[in-house]
Amino acid sequence: MSERRGFLAEGPRVGIRPFTYEDGAEFIARVRESRELHHPWLAPPASPDAYAAYAGRLIEDPTKAGFLVCEKDDGGAVAGFININNIVQGGFLCGALGYGAFAHAAGRGLMGEGLDLVVRYAFGPPLRLHRLEINVQPGNTASIALARRCGFRLEGFSPDFLYIDGAWRDHERWAVTSDMLKG
Repeated sequence: MSERRGFLAEGPRVGIRPFTYEDGAEFIARVRESRELHHPWLAPPASPDAYAAYAGRLIEDPTKAGFLVCEKDDGGAVAGFININNIVQGGFLCGALGYGAFAHAAGRGLMGEGLDLVVRYAFGPPLRLHRLEINVQPGNTASIALARRCGFRLEGFSPDFLYIDGAWRDHERWAVTSDMLKG
C-alpha cells in the first residue's frame, strides 16, 4: 500500500519510521482489517478525523514518539505501530510503550523485530532514554509474549490501571532499561 520512505532504523525484514498525516488511509484500512485482533485490548483510530488527531499528537507532542513498523519486502506496507508515550526527561528518562500489529502481519515476528528497533532507537540519540515500560492486560498473551521475547522483565501488577473498553483494567508492568540491552 505505501512506499518505503525514510527509515530511522532497519532490521532484516522491517524498518521503523515516524507517523505522517499521509499514512492515514493505509493505517485506517489496516485498523479496519484488524478489529477482531485488537478487541478488547486496544482501539486504534478507525476514521480519517480520529487518525489525524492521533497522528497529530504523536507528531507534535514532545512527550510522545510514534513509529510505524513497515515491511521492507512489501513496498513499505505498514505491519504495525509502536508508540512511546509519557516521555519524561531529567532524572527519570523514561517512556511508556504501546503497540499493535495489524492482522496481515500478526504471528510473523515483524513486531518483535520492530520493537527491538524502537527500543534501541529510544535508548540512543536523540531520545537517550534509560527505561521503557509496557503495561499489559494479563489476558493479552500475545502482547506479554512479545514483551518477554524482546527482553522486558515483569516488575509488578497494577489493579484497575487503565480505562479500556468501558472498564478499569488490571495490568502487568513490564520494563527494560538501557543496561539490559543485548549486544
